[in-house]
Amino acid sequence: MKLLRDLLDKQVVDREQVKIGKVDGLVAELRPGKPPRIVAIELGSITLARRLGARPGRWMAQLAAKLGGKRHGEPHRIDWHKVRDIGVDIEFDIDVRETSIFAWQDWLRDHVIGRIPGA
Repeated sequence: MKLLRDLLDKQVVDREQVKIGKVDGLVAELRPGKPPRIVAIELGSITLARRLGARPGRWMAQLAAKLGGKRHGEPHRIDWHKVRDIGVDIEFDIDVRETSIFAWQDWLRDHVIGRIPGA
Protein backbone atom coordinates (compact mmCIF):
# COMPACT_ATOMS: atom_id res chain seq x y z
CA MET A 1 0.00 0.00 0.00
CA LYS A 2 1.33 3.43 -0.91
CA LEU A 3 0.08 5.51 1.99
CA LEU A 4 -0.10 8.94 0.42
CA ARG A 5 -1.65 7.69 -2.80
CA ASP A 6 -4.08 5.23 -1.19
CA LEU A 7 -5.17 7.20 1.89
CA LEU A 8 -4.63 10.96 1.63
CA ASP A 9 -7.72 12.85 0.42
CA LYS A 10 -9.92 9.73 0.46
CA GLN A 11 -13.49 9.98 1.75
CA VAL A 12 -14.02 8.86 5.36
CA VAL A 13 -17.32 7.31 6.46
CA ASP A 14 -18.55 6.10 9.82
CA ARG A 15 -20.15 2.71 10.52
CA GLU A 16 -23.51 4.03 9.24
CA GLN A 17 -21.90 5.20 5.95
CA VAL A 18 -22.26 8.88 6.96
CA LYS A 19 -19.64 10.93 5.13
CA ILE A 20 -17.36 12.56 7.68
CA GLY A 21 -14.80 14.27 5.49
CA LYS A 22 -11.56 13.47 3.73
CA VAL A 23 -8.24 12.25 5.12
CA ASP A 24 -6.17 15.42 5.48
CA GLY A 25 -3.22 13.92 7.34
CA LEU A 26 -1.64 10.78 8.73
CA VAL A 27 -0.17 10.39 12.21
CA ALA A 28 2.77 8.01 12.45
CA GLU A 29 4.60 6.59 15.44
CA LEU A 30 8.38 6.51 15.05
CA ARG A 31 9.93 3.41 16.61
CA PRO A 32 13.69 2.87 17.01
CA GLY A 33 14.96 0.19 14.65
CA LYS A 34 11.51 -0.41 13.14
CA PRO A 35 9.54 1.18 10.32
CA PRO A 36 7.05 3.95 11.22
CA ARG A 37 3.55 2.80 12.08
CA ILE A 38 0.32 4.69 11.27
CA VAL A 39 -1.60 5.31 14.49
CA ALA A 40 -4.32 7.75 13.36
CA ILE A 41 -5.71 9.90 10.59
CA GLU A 42 -6.51 13.58 10.93
CA LEU A 43 -9.36 15.52 9.39
CA GLY A 44 -10.20 19.17 9.21
CA SER A 45 -9.03 22.62 8.29
CA ILE A 46 -6.15 22.69 10.77
CA THR A 47 -4.46 19.65 9.25
CA LEU A 48 -5.23 20.86 5.75
CA ALA A 49 -3.61 24.23 6.58
CA ARG A 50 -0.56 22.42 8.02
CA ARG A 51 -0.03 20.85 4.59
CA LEU A 52 0.68 24.38 3.38
CA GLY A 53 3.25 25.01 6.11
CA ALA A 54 3.73 25.60 9.82
CA ARG A 55 2.54 29.21 9.77
CA PRO A 56 -0.83 28.53 8.07
CA GLY A 57 -1.32 25.58 10.44
CA ARG A 58 -0.75 27.72 13.53
CA TRP A 59 -2.97 30.47 12.17
CA MET A 60 -5.85 28.05 11.49
CA ALA A 61 -5.47 26.41 14.92
CA GLN A 62 -5.60 29.83 16.63
CA LEU A 63 -8.63 30.87 14.60
CA ALA A 64 -10.47 27.61 15.33
CA ALA A 65 -9.71 27.89 19.06
CA LYS A 66 -10.85 31.52 19.12
CA LEU A 67 -14.12 30.78 17.34
CA GLY A 68 -14.95 27.39 18.80
CA GLY A 69 -13.10 27.13 22.08
CA LYS A 70 -9.88 25.42 23.08
CA ARG A 71 -11.04 21.92 22.11
CA HIS A 72 -11.38 23.03 18.49
CA GLY A 73 -7.76 24.21 18.36
CA GLU A 74 -6.62 20.67 17.58
CA PRO A 75 -7.38 18.63 14.45
CA HIS A 76 -9.94 15.83 14.56
CA ARG A 77 -8.11 12.55 14.99
CA ILE A 78 -9.44 9.02 14.49
CA ASP A 79 -7.39 6.07 15.77
CA TRP A 80 -6.13 3.74 13.07
CA HIS A 81 -7.31 0.65 14.94
CA LYS A 82 -10.89 1.82 14.23
CA VAL A 83 -10.48 1.13 10.48
CA ARG A 84 -13.09 -1.34 9.23
CA ASP A 85 -12.43 -1.27 5.50
CA ILE A 86 -10.28 0.52 2.94
CA GLY A 87 -11.93 0.60 -0.46
CA VAL A 88 -13.32 3.47 -2.45
CA ASP A 89 -13.98 5.08 0.96
CA ILE A 90 -12.25 4.45 4.27
CA GLU A 91 -14.77 3.12 6.75
CA PHE A 92 -14.16 3.61 10.47
CA ASP A 93 -15.92 1.89 13.34
CA ILE A 94 -17.15 5.13 14.91
CA ASP A 95 -20.44 7.00 15.17
CA VAL A 96 -19.86 10.55 13.95
CA ARG A 97 -22.73 11.78 16.18
CA GLU A 98 -20.59 10.89 19.21
CA THR A 99 -17.71 13.12 18.03
CA SER A 100 -17.22 16.86 17.59
CA ILE A 101 -16.36 16.53 13.90
CA PHE A 102 -19.58 18.22 12.74
CA ALA A 103 -19.54 20.90 15.48
CA TRP A 104 -18.35 23.64 13.10
CA GLN A 105 -21.00 22.73 10.52
CA ASP A 106 -23.67 22.74 13.24
CA TRP A 107 -22.52 26.17 14.43
CA LEU A 108 -22.63 27.57 10.88
CA ARG A 109 -26.11 26.12 10.35
CA ASP A 110 -27.44 27.59 13.60
CA HIS A 111 -25.73 31.00 13.52
CA VAL A 112 -25.33 31.84 9.83
CA ILE A 113 -27.33 29.69 7.41
CA GLY A 114 -30.38 29.55 9.67
CA ARG A 115 -30.61 33.34 9.66
CA ILE A 116 -30.72 33.63 5.88
CA PRO A 117 -34.32 34.25 4.81
CA GLY A 118 -35.64 31.28 2.85
CA ALA A 119 -32.78 28.99 3.81
